[in-house]
Amino acid sequence: MVCPFCEIVAGRLEANVIAQTEHALAFLDLRQAVPGHVLVIPKAHVEDIYAIDAGLAGDVMQLGVRVAHALRAAFHAPGLNLWQSNGKAGGQEVPHFHLHVQPRRVADGLFRVYPGGVPTPSPRDALEAMAQRIRPFFTHDDGSSAVPSRSA
Repeated sequence: MVCPFCEIVAGRLEANVIAQTEHALAFLDLRQAVPGHVLVIPKAHVEDIYAIDAGLAGDVMQLGVRVAHALRAAFHAPGLNLWQSNGKAGGQEVPHFHLHVQPRRVADGLFRVYPGGVPTPSPRDALEAMAQRIRPFFTHDDGSSAVPSRSA
């Protein structure tokens, strides 16, 4: 399968580019869910968040922050969403890492984070059990723990 985002980077597909750096590209999404919907991608093909290295992720995020500031100035929107999806279950449609940056207005109809209403807070012991399950997989490059082993 040909990656449409790689085709845009290569200049073989048209896009309305708004900014770029050596390693990242920002362009308007063809499907404007809200006016100003921008995609920010690495220029190199990286399938998802699990495959992107920290340096490249930082480059993409830095451009995403610059895009957010530009959208606020251009559209005077009181809010903004920044989201990134992975895998079919996560709603990823193009298998190339990308950030969606969208200026938002109250009741713009795009989506609600909690369509069924805000969930009730989870019990602390349940949260701690989840934290204990996750912590062993979160380490620094040198193998040391990235977080304390007790709850904060």
